[in-house]
Amino acid sequence: MTSLSILRRAGALLLALPAALAAQQQLPLKHKPQPTTAAISASDLMTRLYIFADDSMQGRETGTIGHLKSTAYIAAQVKAMGLKPAGDNGTYFQNLPVFQRSLDPNSTLSVNGVRLAAFRDFVATPGRGGDPRSIDGAQVVFGGEQGDTVDELTAEQVRGKLVILTARPGGRGRGFGFGFRGRGRGRGGENPLAEAAGIATVETGDAWTAAVRAARPRPGNVIFKNPSATPLPAAAANLTISAHAAQVLLGVPVTQATKGMAGKTVRGNPRYVEKPAPARNVVAILPGSDPALRGEYVAVGAHNDHIGIRQGPPVDHDSLHLYNAARYAITGMLARGERPTPEQEQALANIHINLDSVRKLRPVRLDSISNGADDDGSGSVSVLEIAEAFARGSIKPKRSILFVWHVGEEKGLWGSEWFTDHPTVPRDSIVAQLNIDMDGRGDATDLPVGSPTYLQLVGSHRLSTELGDMVESVNKTEKMPFTFDYRYDAPGQPDNIYCRSDHYNYARYGIPITFFTTGLHGDYHQVTDEPEYIDYPHMARVSQLVFDVAVQVADLNHRVKVDGPVPADPHQRCVNNGAPLTGGNGGF
Repeated sequence: MTSLSILRRAGALLLALPAALAAQQQLPLKHKPQPTTAAISASDLMTRLYIFADDSMQGRETGTIGHLKSTAYIAAQVKAMGLKPAGDNGTYFQNLPVFQRSLDPNSTLSVNGVRLAAFRDFVATPGRGGDPRSIDGAQVVFGGEQGDTVDELTAEQVRGKLVILTARPGGRGRGFGFGFRGRGRGRGGENPLAEAAGIATVETGDAWTAAVRAARPRPGNVIFKNPSATPLPAAAANLTISAHAAQVLLGVPVTQATKGMAGKTVRGNPRYVEKPAPARNVVAILPGSDPALRGEYVAVGAHNDHIGIRQGPPVDHDSLHLYNAARYAITGMLARGERPTPEQEQALANIHINLDSVRKLRPVRLDSISNGADDDGSGSVSVLEIAEAFARGSIKPKRSILFVWHVGEEKGLWGSEWFTDHPTVPRDSIVAQLNIDMDGRGDATDLPVGSPTYLQLVGSHRLSTELGDMVESVNKTEKMPFTFDYRYDAPGQPDNIYCRSDHYNYARYGIPITFFTTGLHGDYHQVTDEPEYIDYPHMARVSQLVFDVAVQVADLNHRVKVDGPVPADPHQRCVNNGAPLTGGNGGF
Protein backbone atom coordinates (compact mmCIF):
# COMPACT_ATOMS: atom_id res chain seq x y z
CA MET A 1 0.00 0.00 0.00
CA THR A 2 1.43 3.39 -0.91
CA SER A 3 1.94 6.21 1.54
CA LEU A 4 -0.87 8.21 -0.06
CA SER A 5 -3.32 5.33 0.06
CA ILE A 6 -2.48 4.65 3.73
CA LEU A 7 -3.12 8.30 4.59
CA ARG A 8 -6.36 8.34 2.61
CA ARG A 9 -7.51 5.21 4.37
CA ALA A 10 -6.62 6.70 7.75
CA GLY A 11 -8.47 9.89 6.90
CA ALA A 12 -11.57 8.03 5.81
CA LEU A 13 -11.47 5.95 8.95
CA LEU A 14 -11.21 8.97 11.24
CA LEU A 15 -14.26 10.51 9.60
CA ALA A 16 -16.20 7.30 10.14
CA LEU A 17 -15.17 6.69 13.76
CA PRO A 18 -17.73 8.92 15.51
CA ALA A 19 -20.51 7.38 13.43
CA ALA A 20 -19.19 3.92 14.25
CA LEU A 21 -19.18 4.74 17.96
CA ALA A 22 -22.74 6.02 17.69
CA ALA A 23 -23.76 2.74 16.10
CA GLN A 24 -22.05 0.82 18.88
CA GLN A 25 -24.00 2.86 21.40
CA GLN A 26 -27.11 1.02 20.32
CA LEU A 27 -25.78 -1.37 22.96
CA PRO A 28 -26.10 -0.01 26.50
CA LEU A 29 -23.34 0.61 29.01
CA LYS A 30 -25.33 -1.57 31.40
CA HIS A 31 -27.75 -4.40 30.61
CA LYS A 32 -30.46 -5.92 32.79
CA PRO A 33 -30.03 -9.70 32.89
CA GLN A 34 -32.67 -11.74 31.08
CA PRO A 35 -33.57 -15.42 31.59
CA THR A 36 -31.43 -17.69 29.38
CA THR A 37 -32.70 -20.61 27.31
CA ALA A 38 -31.36 -23.91 25.98
CA ALA A 39 -30.80 -22.44 22.52
CA ILE A 40 -27.51 -20.67 21.82
CA SER A 41 -28.46 -17.04 21.24
CA ALA A 42 -27.02 -13.56 21.06
CA SER A 43 -29.36 -12.39 23.83
CA ASP A 44 -28.16 -15.11 26.22
CA LEU A 45 -24.54 -14.27 25.52
CA MET A 46 -25.23 -10.60 26.07
CA THR A 47 -26.84 -11.29 29.44
CA ARG A 48 -23.94 -13.44 30.57
CA LEU A 49 -21.15 -11.17 29.33
CA TYR A 50 -22.54 -7.99 30.87
CA ILE A 51 -22.37 -9.83 34.21
CA PHE A 52 -19.01 -11.53 33.70
CA ALA A 53 -17.19 -8.44 32.36
CA ASP A 54 -18.85 -5.94 34.69
CA ASP A 55 -16.73 -3.45 36.66
CA SER A 56 -17.65 -5.37 39.82
CA MET A 57 -15.42 -8.24 38.63
CA GLN A 58 -12.43 -5.83 38.76
CA GLY A 59 -10.81 -7.21 35.62
CA ARG A 60 -10.69 -10.84 36.88
CA GLU A 61 -6.92 -10.89 37.42
CA THR A 62 -5.47 -14.10 38.80
CA GLY A 63 -4.83 -13.77 42.52
CA THR A 64 -7.50 -11.14 43.18
CA ILE A 65 -10.98 -10.97 44.68
CA GLY A 66 -12.31 -10.26 41.20
CA HIS A 67 -11.02 -13.65 40.08
CA LEU A 68 -12.85 -15.32 42.97
CA LYS A 69 -16.09 -13.50 42.15
CA SER A 70 -15.98 -14.34 38.45
CA THR A 71 -15.22 -18.04 39.00
CA ALA A 72 -17.97 -18.22 41.63
CA TYR A 73 -20.36 -16.94 38.95
CA ILE A 74 -19.31 -19.67 36.51
CA ALA A 75 -19.64 -22.37 39.19
CA ALA A 76 -23.11 -21.16 40.17
CA GLN A 77 -24.19 -21.26 36.52
CA VAL A 78 -23.00 -24.82 35.86
CA LYS A 79 -24.47 -26.01 39.15
CA ALA A 80 -27.85 -24.58 38.12
CA MET A 81 -27.52 -26.46 34.82
CA GLY A 82 -27.03 -29.72 36.71
CA LEU A 83 -23.52 -30.40 35.44
CA LYS A 84 -21.33 -32.73 37.47
CA PRO A 85 -18.55 -31.05 39.50
CA ALA A 86 -15.09 -32.23 38.46
CA GLY A 87 -12.70 -30.11 40.49
CA ASP A 88 -11.04 -30.81 43.85
CA ASN A 89 -12.87 -32.82 46.51
CA GLY A 90 -16.23 -32.93 44.78
CA THR A 91 -16.32 -29.19 43.98
CA TYR A 92 -16.32 -27.28 40.72
CA PHE A 93 -12.95 -25.69 41.60
CA GLN A 94 -9.44 -26.96 40.95
CA ASN A 95 -7.01 -24.82 42.95
CA LEU A 96 -3.51 -23.98 41.72
CA PRO A 97 -0.33 -23.42 43.77
CA VAL A 98 -0.13 -19.69 43.12
CA PHE A 99 1.53 -17.23 45.46
CA GLN A 100 1.84 -13.49 45.84
CA ARG A 101 5.58 -12.85 45.80
CA SER A 102 6.99 -9.42 46.47
CA LEU A 103 10.22 -7.72 47.45
CA ASP A 104 10.97 -7.95 51.16
CA PRO A 105 11.00 -4.34 52.44
CA ASN A 106 13.87 -5.32 54.78
CA SER A 107 16.03 -6.49 51.88
CA THR A 108 19.41 -4.78 51.53
CA LEU A 109 22.50 -4.74 49.32
CA SER A 110 25.91 -3.35 50.24
CA VAL A 111 28.92 -1.97 48.41
CA ASN A 112 32.16 -1.46 50.38
CA GLY A 113 30.12 -1.10 53.55
CA VAL A 114 27.60 1.33 52.06
CA ARG A 115 24.05 -0.01 52.61
CA LEU A 116 21.44 0.15 49.85
CA ALA A 117 17.87 -0.33 51.07
CA ALA A 118 14.86 -1.78 49.27
CA PHE A 119 12.30 0.82 48.17
CA ARG A 120 14.73 3.63 48.97
CA ASP A 121 17.63 2.75 46.68
CA PHE A 122 16.43 -0.22 44.65
CA VAL A 123 13.45 -2.39 43.82
CA ALA A 124 13.46 -5.82 42.20
CA THR A 125 10.92 -8.07 40.50
CA PRO A 126 10.84 -11.84 41.13
CA GLY A 127 10.08 -12.58 37.48
CA ARG A 128 7.70 -15.10 35.97
CA GLY A 129 10.23 -17.76 35.07
CA GLY A 130 13.00 -19.38 37.05
CA ASP A 131 14.46 -17.87 40.22
CA PRO A 132 16.65 -14.83 39.66
CA ARG A 133 20.39 -15.42 39.56
CA SER A 134 22.45 -14.44 42.54
CA ILE A 135 24.17 -11.09 42.33
CA ASP A 136 26.09 -11.60 45.58
CA GLY A 137 29.75 -11.02 44.74
CA ALA A 138 29.00 -9.81 41.20
CA GLN A 139 31.16 -7.07 39.75
CA VAL A 140 29.31 -4.07 38.37
CA VAL A 141 29.74 -3.01 34.73
CA PHE A 142 28.16 -0.06 32.96
CA GLY A 143 26.24 -1.07 29.82
CA GLY A 144 25.10 2.34 28.57
CA GLU A 145 21.54 3.16 27.53
CA GLN A 146 18.99 0.34 27.62
CA GLY A 147 17.87 -1.04 24.31
CA ASP A 148 19.85 -1.37 21.13
CA THR A 149 22.81 0.65 22.43
CA VAL A 150 24.10 -2.40 24.32
CA ASP A 151 25.08 -4.00 21.01
CA GLU A 152 28.74 -3.13 21.53
CA LEU A 153 28.93 -5.37 24.59
CA THR A 154 29.85 -9.04 24.38
CA ALA A 155 28.64 -11.96 26.46
CA GLU A 156 32.12 -12.22 27.95
CA GLN A 157 31.97 -8.63 29.19
CA VAL A 158 28.71 -9.13 31.08
CA ARG A 159 28.74 -12.81 32.06
CA GLY A 160 28.12 -13.13 35.79
CA LYS A 161 28.09 -9.36 36.31
CA LEU A 162 25.54 -6.79 37.41
CA VAL A 163 24.99 -4.60 34.34
CA ILE A 164 23.81 -1.06 34.96
CA LEU A 165 21.78 0.58 32.19
CA THR A 166 20.32 4.05 31.92
CA ALA A 167 16.67 4.30 30.96
CA ARG A 168 15.81 5.01 27.36
CA PRO A 169 14.80 8.69 26.90
CA GLY A 170 11.04 9.14 27.02
CA GLY A 171 10.46 6.81 29.94
CA ARG A 172 9.87 3.12 30.30
CA GLY A 173 7.95 1.39 27.56
CA ARG A 174 5.50 -1.48 27.83
CA GLY A 175 6.99 -4.24 25.74
CA PHE A 176 4.87 -7.17 24.60
CA GLY A 177 6.15 -10.44 25.94
CA PHE A 178 8.48 -11.49 28.70
CA GLY A 179 11.99 -10.74 29.88
CA PHE A 180 13.79 -7.81 31.37
CA ARG A 181 13.55 -4.32 30.06
CA GLY A 182 16.51 -3.11 28.04
CA ARG A 183 17.19 -6.37 26.25
CA GLY A 184 19.22 -5.88 23.11
CA ARG A 185 20.98 -7.82 20.41
CA GLY A 186 24.70 -8.06 19.92
CA ARG A 187 26.43 -7.68 16.61
CA GLY A 188 26.16 -11.41 15.96
CA GLY A 189 22.42 -11.45 16.74
CA GLU A 190 22.87 -12.87 20.27
CA ASN A 191 21.53 -11.25 23.41
CA PRO A 192 24.60 -10.50 25.55
CA LEU A 193 22.54 -9.46 28.57
CA ALA A 194 21.20 -13.01 28.87
CA GLU A 195 24.59 -13.93 30.37
CA ALA A 196 24.46 -11.28 33.10
CA ALA A 197 23.88 -12.05 36.76
CA GLY A 198 21.55 -9.11 36.91
CA ILE A 199 20.31 -6.01 35.10
CA ALA A 200 19.85 -2.76 37.03
CA THR A 201 18.10 0.08 35.21
CA VAL A 202 18.58 3.59 36.55
CA GLU A 203 15.38 5.62 36.89
CA THR A 204 14.83 9.12 38.22
CA GLY A 205 11.92 11.41 39.03
CA ASP A 206 8.42 10.15 38.23
CA ALA A 207 9.77 6.98 36.63
CA TRP A 208 11.57 6.01 39.84
CA THR A 209 8.44 6.77 41.88
CA ALA A 210 6.40 4.59 39.52
CA ALA A 211 8.91 1.73 39.80
CA VAL A 212 8.74 1.84 43.59
CA ARG A 213 4.94 1.86 43.47
CA ALA A 214 4.87 -1.07 41.07
CA ALA A 215 7.11 -3.15 43.35
CA ARG A 216 4.79 -2.84 46.34
CA PRO A 217 2.76 -5.98 47.15
CA ARG A 218 -0.32 -6.18 44.91
CA PRO A 219 -2.83 -9.05 44.68
CA GLY A 220 -2.22 -9.59 40.97
CA ASN A 221 1.59 -9.85 41.35
CA VAL A 222 1.66 -13.63 41.64
CA ILE A 223 3.81 -16.60 40.66
CA PHE A 224 2.90 -20.20 39.85
CA LYS A 225 4.78 -23.18 41.33
CA ASN A 226 4.03 -26.33 39.39
CA PRO A 227 6.16 -29.15 40.83
CA SER A 228 5.47 -31.29 37.73
CA ALA A 229 7.02 -28.80 35.36
CA THR A 230 10.63 -28.86 34.30
CA PRO A 231 12.35 -26.12 36.34
CA LEU A 232 13.18 -23.11 34.23
CA PRO A 233 16.79 -21.95 34.17
CA ALA A 234 17.67 -19.06 36.42
CA ALA A 235 17.24 -15.68 34.76
CA ALA A 236 19.14 -12.45 35.23
CA ALA A 237 17.96 -10.60 38.32
CA ASN A 238 15.86 -7.58 37.31
CA LEU A 239 16.38 -4.43 39.39
CA THR A 240 15.48 -0.79 39.11
CA ILE A 241 17.81 1.54 41.00
CA SER A 242 18.03 5.21 41.94
CA ALA A 243 20.74 7.55 40.69
CA HIS A 244 22.28 7.46 44.17
CA ALA A 245 22.45 3.65 44.10
CA ALA A 246 24.03 3.77 40.64
CA GLN A 247 26.74 6.11 41.89
CA VAL A 248 27.49 3.80 44.84
CA LEU A 249 27.64 0.76 42.55
CA LEU A 250 29.74 2.44 39.85
CA GLY A 251 31.94 4.60 42.05
CA VAL A 252 31.13 7.67 39.92
CA PRO A 253 27.91 9.49 38.97
CA VAL A 254 26.14 7.63 36.20
CA THR A 255 26.46 10.71 33.97
CA GLN A 256 30.24 10.24 34.08
CA ALA A 257 30.23 6.50 33.37
CA THR A 258 31.45 5.14 30.06
CA LYS A 259 30.20 2.00 28.37
CA GLY A 260 32.05 -1.11 29.53
CA MET A 261 33.49 0.62 32.57
CA ALA A 262 33.96 -1.64 35.60
CA GLY A 263 32.36 -0.64 38.86
CA LYS A 264 32.36 -2.00 42.41
CA THR A 265 31.40 -5.42 43.78
CA VAL A 266 27.89 -5.85 45.19
CA ARG A 267 27.12 -7.94 48.25
CA GLY A 268 23.76 -9.48 49.04
CA ASN A 269 20.66 -10.41 47.05
CA PRO A 270 17.13 -9.04 46.89
CA ARG A 271 14.88 -11.15 49.14
CA TYR A 272 11.22 -11.93 48.54
CA VAL A 273 8.24 -12.81 50.72
CA GLU A 274 5.41 -15.14 49.66
CA LYS A 275 1.83 -15.89 50.66
CA PRO A 276 -0.84 -18.04 48.95
CA ALA A 277 -3.03 -16.29 46.38
CA PRO A 278 -6.41 -17.39 44.97
CA ALA A 279 -6.24 -19.08 41.58
CA ARG A 280 -8.67 -21.75 40.40
CA ASN A 281 -9.95 -23.52 37.34
CA VAL A 282 -13.66 -24.25 37.09
CA VAL A 283 -14.30 -27.82 35.92
CA ALA A 284 -17.64 -29.47 35.13
CA ILE A 285 -18.80 -32.54 33.22
CA LEU A 286 -21.86 -33.43 31.17
CA PRO A 287 -21.91 -37.27 31.33
CA GLY A 288 -22.19 -38.99 27.97
CA SER A 289 -25.31 -40.93 26.95
CA ASP A 290 -23.49 -44.05 25.74
CA PRO A 291 -22.30 -46.35 28.58
CA ALA A 292 -19.49 -47.64 26.35
CA LEU A 293 -18.18 -44.15 25.48
CA ARG A 294 -19.02 -41.92 28.43
CA GLY A 295 -15.60 -42.64 29.92
CA GLU A 296 -14.08 -40.57 27.09
CA TYR A 297 -14.27 -36.78 26.97
CA VAL A 298 -14.46 -33.94 24.50
CA ALA A 299 -12.97 -30.95 26.31
CA VAL A 300 -14.35 -27.46 25.66
CA GLY A 301 -12.52 -24.56 27.28
CA ALA A 302 -11.74 -20.88 27.65
CA HIS A 303 -9.77 -18.82 30.15
CA ASN A 304 -11.58 -17.12 33.01
CA ASP A 305 -8.92 -14.51 33.88
CA HIS A 306 -7.93 -11.11 32.49
CA ILE A 307 -5.38 -8.42 33.46
CA GLY A 308 -7.18 -6.58 36.25
CA ILE A 309 -7.05 -2.91 37.16
CA ARG A 310 -4.84 -0.50 35.25
CA GLN A 311 -1.86 0.79 37.19
CA GLY A 312 -1.65 4.57 37.04
CA PRO A 313 -4.28 7.29 36.61
CA PRO A 314 -7.62 6.57 34.89
CA VAL A 315 -7.91 7.34 31.18
CA ASP A 316 -10.60 8.88 28.97
CA HIS A 317 -12.39 5.74 27.77
CA ASP A 318 -13.93 7.10 24.56
CA SER A 319 -10.81 8.90 23.38
CA LEU A 320 -8.68 5.79 23.96
CA HIS A 321 -11.22 3.52 22.25
CA LEU A 322 -11.38 5.65 19.13
CA TYR A 323 -7.63 6.18 18.94
CA ASN A 324 -6.91 2.47 19.29
CA ALA A 325 -9.48 1.64 16.63
CA ALA A 326 -7.76 4.06 14.25
CA ARG A 327 -4.31 2.77 15.14
CA TYR A 328 -5.25 -0.87 14.63
CA ALA A 329 -6.99 -0.18 11.35
CA ILE A 330 -3.77 1.41 10.04
CA THR A 331 -1.28 -1.20 11.24
CA GLY A 332 -3.33 -4.30 11.93
CA MET A 333 -1.71 -6.84 14.23
CA LEU A 334 2.03 -6.25 14.13
CA ALA A 335 4.12 -9.37 14.57
CA ARG A 336 6.46 -9.54 17.55
CA GLY A 337 9.42 -7.31 16.90
CA GLU A 338 7.77 -5.72 13.85
CA ARG A 339 7.69 -1.95 13.60
CA PRO A 340 5.20 0.16 11.63
CA THR A 341 6.39 1.13 8.17
CA PRO A 342 7.36 4.78 7.58
CA GLU A 343 4.03 5.26 5.80
CA GLN A 344 2.16 3.78 8.75
CA GLU A 345 4.16 5.90 11.17
CA GLN A 346 3.11 8.99 9.22
CA ALA A 347 -0.52 7.91 9.26
CA LEU A 348 -0.35 7.22 13.00
CA ALA A 349 1.12 10.66 13.61
CA ASN A 350 -1.84 12.19 11.76
CA ILE A 351 -4.47 10.55 13.95
CA HIS A 352 -6.65 13.20 15.53
CA ILE A 353 -9.93 12.28 17.16
CA ASN A 354 -12.72 14.86 17.07
CA LEU A 355 -14.69 14.08 20.21
CA ASP A 356 -17.41 16.68 19.68
CA SER A 357 -19.94 14.18 18.34
CA VAL A 358 -18.97 11.69 21.03
CA ARG A 359 -19.60 14.25 23.75
CA LYS A 360 -23.13 14.66 22.38
CA LEU A 361 -23.67 11.01 23.22
CA ARG A 362 -22.28 11.19 26.76
CA PRO A 363 -19.84 13.13 28.98
CA VAL A 364 -16.25 12.14 29.66
CA ARG A 365 -15.96 8.85 31.53
CA LEU A 366 -12.70 7.94 33.20
CA ASP A 367 -11.81 4.27 33.23
CA SER A 368 -9.20 2.11 34.95
CA ILE A 369 -10.66 -1.42 34.84
CA SER A 370 -9.57 -3.81 32.11
CA ASN A 371 -12.88 -5.66 31.84
CA GLY A 372 -11.72 -8.21 29.27
CA ALA A 373 -15.12 -8.52 27.61
CA ASP A 374 -13.62 -10.11 24.52
CA ASP A 375 -10.44 -11.43 26.17
CA ASP A 376 -11.65 -13.83 27.31
CA GLY A 377 -15.05 -12.95 28.68
CA SER A 378 -16.43 -13.83 25.28
CA GLY A 379 -14.90 -17.29 25.31
CA SER A 380 -15.90 -17.91 28.93
CA VAL A 381 -19.56 -17.12 28.39
CA SER A 382 -19.55 -18.91 25.04
CA VAL A 383 -18.50 -22.06 26.89
CA LEU A 384 -21.27 -21.40 29.44
CA GLU A 385 -23.76 -21.05 26.60
CA ILE A 386 -22.52 -24.28 24.99
CA ALA A 387 -22.78 -26.03 28.36
CA GLU A 388 -26.38 -24.88 28.77
CA ALA A 389 -27.24 -26.02 25.24
CA PHE A 390 -25.95 -29.50 26.11
CA ALA A 391 -27.46 -29.62 29.60
CA ARG A 392 -30.94 -28.37 28.70
CA GLY A 393 -31.20 -29.17 25.00
CA SER A 394 -32.37 -32.28 23.20
CA ILE A 395 -28.95 -33.40 21.88
CA LYS A 396 -27.34 -35.94 24.20
CA PRO A 397 -23.78 -36.73 23.03
CA LYS A 398 -22.41 -40.26 23.38
CA ARG A 399 -19.11 -39.19 24.93
CA SER A 400 -18.96 -36.94 27.97
CA ILE A 401 -18.26 -33.23 27.55
CA LEU A 402 -15.59 -31.81 29.83
CA PHE A 403 -15.88 -28.05 30.43
CA VAL A 404 -12.80 -26.27 31.82
CA TRP A 405 -12.50 -22.55 32.45
CA HIS A 406 -8.75 -22.09 32.92
CA VAL A 407 -7.15 -19.54 35.24
CA GLY A 408 -3.90 -17.69 34.63
CA GLU A 409 -3.79 -17.83 30.84
CA GLU A 410 -2.69 -14.20 30.83
CA LYS A 411 0.15 -15.05 33.23
CA GLY A 412 1.52 -17.86 31.06
CA LEU A 413 -1.12 -20.59 30.50
CA TRP A 414 -1.02 -21.63 34.16
CA GLY A 415 -4.49 -23.13 34.54
CA SER A 416 -4.31 -25.34 31.47
CA GLU A 417 -0.76 -26.39 32.39
CA TRP A 418 -1.95 -27.42 35.84
CA PHE A 419 -5.06 -29.19 34.58
CA THR A 420 -3.25 -31.20 31.95
CA ASP A 421 -0.42 -32.08 34.38
CA HIS A 422 -2.97 -32.91 37.12
CA PRO A 423 -6.17 -33.80 35.26
CA THR A 424 -9.32 -34.61 37.20
CA VAL A 425 -10.20 -37.23 34.58
CA PRO A 426 -7.71 -39.68 33.05
CA ARG A 427 -5.62 -37.65 30.61
CA ASP A 428 -5.74 -40.33 27.94
CA SER A 429 -9.55 -40.27 28.07
CA ILE A 430 -9.65 -36.76 26.57
CA VAL A 431 -10.11 -37.30 22.83
CA ALA A 432 -9.97 -33.62 21.74
CA GLN A 433 -9.96 -30.08 23.11
CA LEU A 434 -11.80 -27.13 21.57
CA ASN A 435 -10.51 -23.79 22.85
CA ILE A 436 -12.25 -20.41 22.54
CA ASP A 437 -10.27 -17.27 23.25
CA MET A 438 -11.72 -13.96 21.98
CA ASP A 439 -14.71 -14.76 19.76
CA GLY A 440 -16.68 -11.56 20.30
CA ARG A 441 -15.46 -9.22 17.54
CA GLY A 442 -14.06 -9.85 14.03
CA ASP A 443 -15.96 -7.41 11.83
CA ALA A 444 -14.32 -4.96 9.44
CA THR A 445 -14.46 -2.24 12.11
CA ASP A 446 -12.24 -4.40 14.30
CA LEU A 447 -9.52 -5.54 11.90
CA PRO A 448 -8.76 -4.83 8.25
CA VAL A 449 -9.66 -8.33 7.00
CA GLY A 450 -12.72 -8.77 9.21
CA SER A 451 -16.29 -9.55 8.14
CA PRO A 452 -19.50 -11.05 9.61
CA THR A 453 -18.20 -14.50 8.61
CA TYR A 454 -14.59 -14.02 9.74
CA LEU A 455 -13.01 -16.63 12.04
CA GLN A 456 -9.40 -17.59 12.71
CA LEU A 457 -8.48 -21.24 13.27
CA VAL A 458 -5.20 -22.38 14.78
CA GLY A 459 -3.91 -25.90 15.26
CA SER A 460 -6.88 -27.74 13.81
CA HIS A 461 -4.80 -29.94 11.49
CA ARG A 462 -1.54 -30.11 13.45
CA LEU A 463 -2.16 -33.28 15.44
CA SER A 464 -5.21 -34.65 13.63
CA THR A 465 -6.04 -34.22 9.98
CA GLU A 466 -9.38 -35.82 10.78
CA LEU A 467 -10.29 -33.17 13.36
CA GLY A 468 -9.27 -30.32 11.06
CA ASP A 469 -11.30 -31.77 8.19
CA MET A 470 -14.25 -32.28 10.52
CA VAL A 471 -14.26 -28.63 11.54
CA GLU A 472 -14.29 -27.70 7.86
CA SER A 473 -17.16 -30.07 7.04
CA VAL A 474 -19.27 -29.03 10.03
CA ASN A 475 -18.78 -25.38 9.11
CA LYS A 476 -20.33 -26.03 5.67
CA THR A 477 -23.55 -27.14 7.37
CA GLU A 478 -23.94 -23.96 9.43
CA LYS A 479 -26.68 -21.49 8.52
CA MET A 480 -24.02 -18.85 7.87
CA PRO A 481 -20.70 -20.63 7.27
CA PHE A 482 -17.52 -18.92 8.34
CA THR A 483 -14.60 -17.95 6.17
CA PHE A 484 -11.63 -19.45 8.00
CA ASP A 485 -8.40 -17.47 8.26
CA TYR A 486 -5.41 -19.78 8.77
CA ARG A 487 -2.66 -17.16 8.47
CA TYR A 488 -1.79 -17.31 12.19
CA ASP A 489 -1.45 -21.08 11.94
CA ALA A 490 1.28 -20.82 9.29
CA PRO A 491 4.60 -22.54 10.03
CA GLY A 492 6.99 -20.15 11.74
CA GLN A 493 4.37 -17.38 12.09
CA PRO A 494 6.20 -14.94 14.41
CA ASP A 495 3.26 -14.19 16.71
CA ASN A 496 3.20 -17.90 17.55
CA ILE A 497 -0.49 -17.97 18.45
CA TYR A 498 -0.33 -21.76 18.58
CA CYS A 499 1.79 -21.48 21.74
CA ARG A 500 -0.14 -18.62 23.34
CA SER A 501 -3.49 -19.97 24.47
CA ASP A 502 -4.66 -22.89 26.56
CA HIS A 503 -5.10 -25.40 23.74
CA TYR A 504 -1.33 -25.87 23.56
CA ASN A 505 -1.14 -27.53 26.97
CA TYR A 506 -3.49 -30.24 25.68
CA ALA A 507 -1.63 -30.57 22.38
CA ARG A 508 1.70 -31.12 24.18
CA TYR A 509 0.21 -34.37 25.49
CA GLY A 510 -0.94 -35.47 22.03
CA ILE A 511 -4.58 -34.39 22.45
CA PRO A 512 -5.92 -32.99 19.13
CA ILE A 513 -7.04 -29.37 19.45
CA THR A 514 -8.69 -26.57 17.56
CA PHE A 515 -8.42 -22.93 18.61
CA PHE A 516 -11.29 -20.65 17.58
CA THR A 517 -10.85 -16.85 17.68
CA THR A 518 -12.09 -13.79 15.83
CA GLY A 519 -8.67 -12.20 16.36
CA LEU A 520 -7.21 -9.09 17.92
CA HIS A 521 -8.46 -5.51 17.68
CA GLY A 522 -7.69 -2.05 18.98
CA ASP A 523 -9.22 -2.71 22.41
CA TYR A 524 -7.03 -5.77 23.07
CA HIS A 525 -5.61 -5.57 26.63
CA GLN A 526 -7.06 -2.09 27.08
CA VAL A 527 -9.59 -0.71 29.56
CA THR A 528 -11.86 -0.27 26.53
CA ASP A 529 -12.49 -4.02 26.03
CA GLU A 530 -16.07 -3.84 27.26
CA PRO A 531 -19.40 -5.61 26.56
CA GLU A 532 -20.84 -2.68 24.63
CA TYR A 533 -18.44 -3.30 21.73
CA ILE A 534 -19.14 -7.03 21.28
CA ASP A 535 -20.81 -8.41 18.14
CA TYR A 536 -23.21 -10.83 19.85
CA PRO A 537 -24.72 -12.40 16.69
CA HIS A 538 -21.20 -13.15 15.42
CA MET A 539 -20.30 -14.60 18.80
CA ALA A 540 -23.42 -16.78 18.84
CA ARG A 541 -22.51 -18.26 15.47
CA VAL A 542 -19.01 -19.13 16.72
CA SER A 543 -20.55 -20.76 19.81
CA GLN A 544 -22.93 -22.76 17.65
CA LEU A 545 -20.08 -23.96 15.44
CA VAL A 546 -18.06 -25.14 18.46
CA PHE A 547 -21.16 -26.88 19.84
CA ASP A 548 -21.74 -28.66 16.54
CA VAL A 549 -18.09 -29.71 16.25
CA ALA A 550 -18.20 -31.05 19.82
CA VAL A 551 -21.28 -33.12 18.95
CA GLN A 552 -19.55 -34.59 15.89
CA VAL A 553 -16.45 -35.54 17.87
CA ALA A 554 -18.47 -36.91 20.78
CA ASP A 555 -20.60 -39.14 18.55
CA LEU A 556 -17.82 -40.64 16.41
CA ASN A 557 -17.62 -44.41 16.55
CA HIS A 558 -13.85 -44.06 17.06
CA ARG A 559 -11.44 -41.65 18.71
CA VAL A 560 -10.21 -38.78 16.57
CA LYS A 561 -7.13 -40.10 14.83
CA VAL A 562 -3.77 -38.54 15.76
CA ASP A 563 -1.51 -38.43 12.73
CA GLY A 564 0.60 -35.35 13.44
CA PRO A 565 3.84 -35.00 15.43
CA VAL A 566 3.45 -35.13 19.22
CA PRO A 567 6.11 -33.38 21.37
CA ALA A 568 8.60 -35.88 22.73
CA ASP A 569 8.66 -34.03 26.06
CA PRO A 570 5.38 -32.38 27.15
CA HIS A 571 7.35 -29.96 29.35
CA GLN A 572 9.61 -28.62 26.61
CA ARG A 573 9.15 -25.05 25.40
CA CYS A 574 6.42 -24.79 22.78
CA VAL A 575 7.80 -24.56 19.26
CA ASN A 576 5.68 -23.24 16.40
CA ASN A 577 6.83 -25.43 13.51
CA GLY A 578 10.42 -24.28 13.80
CA ALA A 579 9.83 -20.87 15.42
CA PRO A 580 10.51 -21.02 19.19
CA LEU A 581 8.53 -18.52 21.24
CA THR A 582 10.91 -15.95 22.68
CA GLY A 583 10.74 -15.82 26.46
CA GLY A 584 8.40 -18.74 27.17
CA ASN A 585 4.75 -19.56 26.65
CA GLY A 586 2.67 -16.43 26.94
CA GLY A 587 -1.00 -15.47 27.14
CA PHE A 588 -3.18 -14.40 24.24
